[in-house]
Amino acid sequence: MAFQVRRVDYFHAMVADESGAACDALTRLAEHGVNLLAFTTVPMGPMRTQLTLFPAEASRMLAAARDAGLRLDGPHPALLVQGDDELGALAKVHQLLCDAGVEVYASSGVSDGGGSYGYVLYVRPQDIDKAVDAAAGA
Repeated sequence: MAFQVRRVDYFHAMVADESGAACDALTRLAEHGVNLLAFTTVPMGPMRTQLTLFPAEASRMLAAARDAGLRLDGPHPALLVQGDDELGALAKVHQLLCDAGVEVYASSGVSDGGGSYGYVLYVRPQDIDKAVDAAAGA
């Protein structure tokens, strides 16, 4: 089971819960050269949507958001795991973290349909280095 793990930063941004708002924010970031590794949205009440953005370069994200007028909360640490999509792949990653005493409090993953997957794991900031070491040691 081959996989790579790395520490990534993520940011939250709130946008109006209306058609095109998330698209507009993503377009503005792309126009400023922000490469996103992952992205999710969650409704936060009747009128707001929270974007969770995982940029390849946190400094570029901060500059682009400032220029685009997008208010960010972050950076916050997370793990990005990418690897070969095999039965039990995510269980193995979780077992490594569990054995190291790292609690995963949220996660999100997807298979690309071509034999690979991407998986974001949220751990406590004080556990991020231990999590990276545990997962990378496999």
